[in-house]
Amino acid sequence: MKKSHPIRRVLLASAATVSGIVLLLSLKPATDSSSASAQGAAAQGAAAAQESPQGGAAAAGTSTITGAATQTEYGVVQVRLTVANGKITKAEAVQAPHGGTSDQKTALSVPKLNQEVVATQSADITSVTGATYTSGGYKKSLQSAIDKMKAANTASPSQSSAAAAPAAQAKTVIGDVATTQYGPVQVRITVANGKITKAEAVQAPSGGTSDQKTALAIPKLNQEAVAAGNANIDSVSSATYTSGGYKKSLQSALDKAGV
Repeated sequence: MKKSHPIRRVLLASAATVSGIVLLLSLKPATDSSSASAQGAAAQGAAAAQESPQGGAAAAGTSTITGAATQTEYGVVQVRLTVANGKITKAEAVQAPHGGTSDQKTALSVPKLNQEVVATQSADITSVTGATYTSGGYKKSLQSAIDKMKAANTASPSQSSAAAAPAAQAKTVIGDVATTQYGPVQVRITVANGKITKAEAVQAPSGGTSDQKTALAIPKLNQEAVAAGNANIDSVSSATYTSGGYKKSLQSALDKAGV
């Protein structure tokens, strides 16, 4: 058997090395291309998550209103609206006819109807040709949702005003200091809509037995002032002087408040 020449072996080894390098280089672009495709798909997925194909982008701090389910010849249609600051930002059909040819008609008509609702901000939208029943049911459910939206918008301002009215009209008035044999008495009242909602003594006799008498009398006088709505309240027995000073300062506060 002939022995292979050393130079020949070297040439064969070099050729194998070059072939391997060429093969690796030819594979690298395909790997990069796959990576780029994956990144592109991820970006498209993120964009799709931010915007709904149903017609309009979802936004934070919004509310949703679902219209009544409407029965059509081919199935139920029900519309849900997303509303922000009194405007429709998104419309979608949570129920629509399906099965057989209904799948195609729904896929054709519902996206168009959704987009038109956001554009017109009303139920006065055009029916989609070839999907008359679905369009009719959509508009009925849509009108129901819009009616609910309008009712909510009408109720909210009045409720807010009613809640804010007492706070806006409330005022605090401090009566004059009434001097008694055991110390000064001064009453502060909170008045809302012409009525006393709170009464308190900002000054009262203190020290020695006056502490006990004040602790006993003042809470009762405060409660009675709110209940009576005027200074015609009963004195607390064993705290006659404190009661008398309280009523004088209370009357002064009422006069200032115009009650």
